[in-house]
Amino acid sequence: MYQVIARKYRPQTFQQVVNQEHVKRTLINAIAQRRIGHGYIFSGPRGTGKTTLARILAKSLNCEKGPTSEPCLECPSCKEITAGNSLDLAEIDAASNRRIDDIRELRESVRYRPVRDRYKVFIIDEAHQITSDAFNALLKTLEEPPEWVVFILCTTEPQQFPATIVSRCQTFPFHTVEMDQVVKHLHWLCQEEEITAENDALVAIALAGDGSIRDSLSTLDQAIASFGSHLETQPVRDLLGAISAEILDTITVALTESKPEKMLEVVDQLHREGRHLQNFCGQLVTYFRNLLVMKISGSETRLIPSGSGDLKKMSSCLNHFNSADLTRYLAISLDLYRDLQHAPHPRFRLEIGLLKLVHAGHLTSIEEILTQWGTPPTSTQTGGTGSPDSTENHLDHSADAPTQNATSVHVTPAPITNNRSQSPKSTASPTGGLVEQVTAPHPAATDLTPDKLCDSLVKIFRAEGDDFTADALERSKFSCSSNGHVEIHPLRDDIATLQINLKSIEAKARTIWGESMHVTLGAPTGAEKMTGTPPAQHGVNTPRNSHSNQSHSEGIRSETDIEKRALSDPEVEAFRNTFDGRVRDVRNLRSYS
Repeated sequence: MYQVIARKYRPQTFQQVVNQEHVKRTLINAIAQRRIGHGYIFSGPRGTGKTTLARILAKSLNCEKGPTSEPCLECPSCKEITAGNSLDLAEIDAASNRRIDDIRELRESVRYRPVRDRYKVFIIDEAHQITSDAFNALLKTLEEPPEWVVFILCTTEPQQFPATIVSRCQTFPFHTVEMDQVVKHLHWLCQEEEITAENDALVAIALAGDGSIRDSLSTLDQAIASFGSHLETQPVRDLLGAISAEILDTITVALTESKPEKMLEVVDQLHREGRHLQNFCGQLVTYFRNLLVMKISGSETRLIPSGSGDLKKMSSCLNHFNSADLTRYLAISLDLYRDLQHAPHPRFRLEIGLLKLVHAGHLTSIEEILTQWGTPPTSTQTGGTGSPDSTENHLDHSADAPTQNATSVHVTPAPITNNRSQSPKSTASPTGGLVEQVTAPHPAATDLTPDKLCDSLVKIFRAEGDDFTADALERSKFSCSSNGHVEIHPLRDDIATLQINLKSIEAKARTIWGESMHVTLGAPTGAEKMTGTPPAQHGVNTPRNSHSNQSHSEGIRSETDIEKRALSDPEVEAFRNTFDGRVRDVRNLRSYS
């Protein structure tokens, strides 16, 4: 009768066990020093050799040449343990013998000496399924068993053990087996079975085992049954339901070239082939994870368990993605995998999820959006030569304006369009920005009056949507001299605003009144002098018109007007448009000063 590979080639000695060197070394030393414990806990993932090592330990303790770390495998005790019919080795499946009555029977058998061997060994598999009452019944026996009894508890979930049980045993955590070791073991088995296999085919089998030797051997058995004595990579991958290279290429093209229809074709192909959609999504998660790890750690990293062919293919795709994109793809894929667990229509949910991956490549980060808000408007001067002159930022305009009569054209390309900032005189520029035309006759500096200068500056700032600076200028007092020196005396609350925009104000004043204009801040109204600013050296204070006096006497406008000005600010409006936000309240901070 045929015996599966996992049973036929089950290790019989410590040296034959793949990996788990830390466990083997400790047990071999304990046997050599005759420091044999009465209770052991073997914990770890499935198929990593827990029960196998428990049987080898029992064989080493009861061998006629022992206790020895190298059982002879020829004596009656070794043969009976290998065959599974030894009277002094009891293997108990705790999944079906978990009740307190089963543990009481075990306690009764512990009282009797071994029939023939030195030790009576109890191997309890899946021990975490024993009930709490049954564990309590086992507790005293496990703590003080007879000298001829050894308990070995095997489990995949050691965290479910009571602390009282763990404290009475020696615990050995088993590790998953590295892919390279699994592949090496599979090559050896294929040689023993006279099977020819491509390396990437065995890699696919090892990956399907996920670090479990037993799972990998079961998959190898299935592949041999399907394809005979020659195993090729692609047929084996198809057998295991792995994503084909063609599908990965289609997904890569869909992401890099923004073709959502390709994603829909992938889902249709999977549906026609009867593939498990959540399993496909899990493999897609692994694919994006491997790309991200390779992008961060390099193509030679050992953190990616895969064959040489897959590594080369993934390496060629790295130039199409950056780390941010791959992180976003991985997060979306993980959410999609979770949602597919209970989705009523898995195909539709997978289609939506893959379309999200395509659209995720068009997203702009919040940092870029905030950076765009700070992008300055471009100022183009059309004078005698008609050459454009762009400004560095909206707070620092160039002073290289024409001194002759000309039309000043201010173009605001604005990455985030603010329609509310358009005035009735605004027109659209060929570049898509807003054009505001302000005509200034450039009168001589001797004709300069504070009222004219203030009105012109306020008009320009309002045309650009900067109502805050315009309002601050309206509330300020101006003093002018015949040599072009202008001193602005702001309200104390407006000092910061005008100080920040001082270069911009001067640039606009020069645009209107010529290059000889020089603008400084004087002492705030109501105070003799502003700290850190020299007193005025030129000019005589000139009264403002009645409108300006009325604005100054009012000081702060009504709450309704303040709210309108706050909501009309370009940055506030851009923020609301970008994030679809709603302003709940507007507060006048000056009322709290």
